Amino acid sequence: MHIAHINISAPQDVLVEEKQFFCQVFGLVVGERPNFTRTGYWLYAGDKAIVHLTESEQNYRSRRANYLDHVAFQLSDLDGLIAILKQLGTDFNLSKLPELGMTQVFFKSPAGIGLEASFLNQK
Repeated sequence: MHIAHINISAPQDVLVEEKQFFCQVFGLVVGERPNFTRTGYWLYAGDKAIVHLTESEQNYRSRRANYLDHVAFQLSDLDGLIAILKQLGTDFNLSKLPELGMTQVFFKSPAGIGLEASFLNQK
């Protein structure tokens, strides 16, 4: 089993901002999307649409606490990601797990989605 995709449902102006952020930070590209009744975008990593953005006037940033902390992506260019996040003025926290040979970068998208970028074989 694997996670097929994540979906973010929000008003159109939020989706545009999320689309730009995910494409710039993770190198995703906008690709084909079925002709659904609601507009949106599918963002691809290679041939897989891993982030779905769906227009919704019913979904707004939650004021209540929820239990989903973050979504993680495994990447390979730690320095490149840090440079992009600094350029965008996005706050982030770095965590090193030497026993796993992993570095984690935690940050939030413009809509407040918790994100992690994991890098293996980092010192």
